[in-house]
Amino acid sequence: MAFLGDAMSHGLLPGVALAALFGGNLLVGALLSAAVMTAGVTALGRTPRLSQDTGIGLLFVGMLSLGVIIVSRSQSFAVDLTGFLFGDVLAVREQDLVLLAGALVLALAVSVLGHRAFLALAFDPRKAGTLGLRPRLAHAVLLGLLALAIVASFHIVGTLLVLGLLIAPPAAALPWARSVRGVMVLAAVLGVVATFGGLLLSWHLGTAAGATVSALAVVLFFLSHLASGLRHRRARPGGAPAAATD
Repeated sequence: MAFLGDAMSHGLLPGVALAALFGGNLLVGALLSAAVMTAGVTALGRTPRLSQDTGIGLLFVGMLSLGVIIVSRSQSFAVDLTGFLFGDVLAVREQDLVLLAGALVLALAVSVLGHRAFLALAFDPRKAGTLGLRPRLAHAVLLGLLALAIVASFHIVGTLLVLGLLIAPPAAALPWARSVRGVMVLAAVLGVVATFGGLLLSWHLGTAAGATVSALAVVLFFLSHLASGLRHRRARPGGAPAAATD
């Protein structure tokens, strides 16, 4: 799913380019590209002789290449590619916040309703099938959630940085949470900390806001695992118990 997130974030380029070319809504174009990527990954994943990562890699390269071709052939391409790649978190408007809030509510609702199926799918798709939890449908819904997160936020932090905010917070939460729900809650908290702290640092250091937010999320990941390693070392007993002697 991490590799798929990277591929999908870059695969938005053709839809965004076409939407800009024909004067359409960029988010709609991004959503269509995400739908194509999701459908393609689902279809290729059912091909017995083709591994999923191979299919994702092919779609990644194909969609990105198509987007670059569209950009290179259009002399009037109006979208700033730097903004597409890195976003502009300091130019967030009220309607962007409304969009993000709507995406958040939808993601929360789907996560609550499908939590049992997602959990079973993550551990063992075959067991999920025997429990009647429809793992194929659950996998497709998970792909949809991934697409929703990327499409809703790519114009804010950019396609190159959105993956860091998708992966780093939950990865940083893993050493400290004792349940999947705990990982989800702690990841949300760490994401908020990375966003607020990154914006604060970018203001004082004069650095790019989106990149600073994403970089801080990755730094929190390393600090989390470093602290976890130190905790385990201190908790480890000094040595094996001494054998009983006469």
